Amino acid sequence: MSFPLSRKALFGALALAFVAAMPVHAQQKSVAITAIVEHPALDSVRDGVKEALAAAGYEDGKNLKWQYQSAQGNTGTAAQIARKFVGDKADVIVAIATPSAQAVAAATKDIPLVYSAVTDPVVAKLVPSMAPSGTNVTGVSDALELGKQIELIKRVAPAAKRVGIVYNPGEANSVVVVEQLRELLPKHGLSLVEAAAPRSVDVGSAARSLIGKADVFYTSTDNNVVSAYEALVKVGMDAKIPLVAADTDSVARGAVAAYGMDYKALGVQTGEIVVRILKGEQPGAIASETSNKLSLHVNPGAAQKQGITLAEDLVKSASKVVQ
Repeated sequence: MSFPLSRKALFGALALAFVAAMPVHAQQKSVAITAIVEHPALDSVRDGVKEALAAAGYEDGKNLKWQYQSAQGNTGTAAQIARKFVGDKADVIVAIATPSAQAVAAATKDIPLVYSAVTDPVVAKLVPSMAPSGTNVTGVSDALELGKQIELIKRVAPAAKRVGIVYNPGEANSVVVVEQLRELLPKHGLSLVEAAAPRSVDVGSAARSLIGKADVFYTSTDNNVVSAYEALVKVGMDAKIPLVAADTDSVARGAVAAYGMDYKALGVQTGEIVVRILKGEQPGAIASETSNKLSLHVNPGAAQKQGITLAEDLVKSASKVVQ
């Protein structure tokens, strides 16, 4: 009777030794990702995060439990998703765009939060500075140098004097950009005219209110605007007001030009931070980052429909020409 017990003990010891010898990333980890809304740029961030995890050996359904939920533009839903992910005890929560990141930050001070596509994480009160936070929060900003954006506006529409912007006054990202443009544009001989769109369904009417007041539209990475971009494009075509975007994905949707982030690369950069945390680093010891992978996209066809012709040198300098 003693032999079976010894054999059982031996097998148990071997099993424990095997588990102990397994690499950390081979044990299942949980990553929960949420976005305030679905549109091409934010979807690219999500896909980039998953690509970085896969490159590090984390495969959904094997050693990774992957969850994704969109708040569909609703901040109340964003808060519900945040609470659910906290209740699920995810190893890392990734929050794409400011409202979702703020919702998660309000829901937990313990579970690592990696934000992405947040223009100003300090103003959004996610981190005290871009240095290591000492908290459960780190991430990657999509802040753009607005001087370069203004240069592009002037190259696209040299005769323009009034820059129109439609934005959500409830989104911290957008408010920061508008405040900076109010200060910077006059230094370049331009003025800013504004229209509020608190909801995605308000984008078209807000844009129409700027007809006769704006010579060119500039669109930031405001999530309401980007999610309803076609409504803005229609106004641009009807009123012959060219659209310059901060989001390169918007060029294929009808913007004339954009000098902006590669959001897939931004997602990969975010995912690499997630991997570091899954392997044992503390989020509070990781400095916040900003992506510097920018590219110029142009759409000559959209330019003609919006009443202008793009300069040949601008088209030639683009990394992508949308036909």
